[in-house]
Amino acid sequence: QAQLVESGGGWVQAGGSLRLSCAVSGPTFSNYYMAWFRQAPGKDREFVAAINRSGGSTYYPKSVKGRFTISRDNAKNTVYLQMNSLKPEDTAVYYCAAKTGGDSDISGRYDYWGQGTQVTVSS
Repeated sequence: QAQLVESGGGWVQAGGSLRLSCAVSGPTFSNYYMAWFRQAPGKDREFVAAINRSGGSTYYPKSVKGRFTISRDNAKNTVYLQMNSLKPEDTAVYYCAAKTGGDSDISGRYDYWGQGTQVTVSS
């Protein structure tokens, strides 16, 4: 069973950048399809980015495409989320998630979750 631990959240002004990390322990990291989701107060959990097992394919919704970049280092069992040009509407708790099987942007299809890290963007 995989364990996921996020880090790198914090406070930043609009237009700034943050880099989130998610360290994964347990069975072979390279077996997992990885993603980031976020949840703002009073809102549903939202898909932010995903990456396939090799790191060769990435997926983003329109809301973050061109600003956020997901990557992974299979040698370090870590997935990253580089967030640039941050906006106040990006404020949320960000969660790292892992799944076996095929790709998905649906949170309910993910098997393992981290505890979340808060990102706050001020205007």
